[in-house]
Amino acid sequence: MKRAPTGAVPGTLLYTGQQEMEEVHVHLTHYDAEHFDCKTALDSIPEDDAPGQTTWYDVRGLHRTDLIEKIGKSYGMHQLALEDVLDVQQRPKMEAYKDGILLQIKAFDFDKKELDLSIEQVSIYLTGQTVITFQEDAGDLFVAVRNRLETSSGRIRSRGADYLAYALIDSVVDHYFTVLDKIEETLDELEDTILTKPEMATKSRLHDLRLALLTMRKSTSPTRELTNKFGDTEHALVTEDTQLFVRDLKDHIIQITDLVETYRDVTNGLYDLYVSEISFRMNSVMQTLTIFSTIFMPLGFLAGIFGMNFAYIPGLDNPYGYYILWAVMIMLSGGMLIWFRWRRWL
Repeated sequence: MKRAPTGAVPGTLLYTGQQEMEEVHVHLTHYDAEHFDCKTALDSIPEDDAPGQTTWYDVRGLHRTDLIEKIGKSYGMHQLALEDVLDVQQRPKMEAYKDGILLQIKAFDFDKKELDLSIEQVSIYLTGQTVITFQEDAGDLFVAVRNRLETSSGRIRSRGADYLAYALIDSVVDHYFTVLDKIEETLDELEDTILTKPEMATKSRLHDLRLALLTMRKSTSPTRELTNKFGDTEHALVTEDTQLFVRDLKDHIIQITDLVETYRDVTNGLYDLYVSEISFRMNSVMQTLTIFSTIFMPLGFLAGIFGMNFAYIPGLDNPYGYYILWAVMIMLSGGMLIWFRWRRWL
């Protein structure tokens, strides 16, 4: 994990992430109720004036700090805001500046096979009629919003940049439900595995799942604070109409937070169930071994008597003595098994 050097001047621009794309993708979108235009450039800023329209810059790739700084300075981003954009270890938050608002949120994706929760920091800067988004990876987190802009002339096209910022956050939060659905399916599969055939790998998967849910919990709680602050802000860039939608988004965050806590409790319960099942199966094995040991103890006793080195043992001269001994041992073993079954030990 990279961090700014100790004693560095506040506002020092340093990318702290690990993902470095070969090129930075910059997508520029202009739209209003009647028009929509989108263009893409690599390692440069596409420029196209569109008076009266909403402008959206979507920047993917943060390792080119010089380009990030150039884009930010073009729209008056504060140096501290640029520093936060490049520091991908930030917790979800909202920072209000004189001419803009910085919103930072975590995006998640979940691999059911590997039980790996991938995290990507998303920064959204709102200023005037312009929204600038910063993503670490080349993947498009805002496909749904982009499709709505391209195919619809409804609410999102007729509203301003503040509503676009809300829609982008809402898109990230909606994907949380998809991630939680995958986690729920994984929990169901793990429960079936524990009840049928618990293995050592099951314990490892439960541990990985607990870590994934803990990571989500660390981000969903501050995201709740973000939506509270965004929905109640008195900043001139956010209209009261948009705040109504943001307040509705709060309910989604509360629901997500509750689900994360519930799934954490379920995971802990499954871990306890796993330990109980392992203990039960071990006890069953020990019970079976004990029963067989108990059965063979009298057989060994009888065999030991006939194996003693005395000059005379009754029955040794009997031509049927060997068969009589086997019959006694079989009857004894069968009788003990019947008695164990009657006592419900088997």
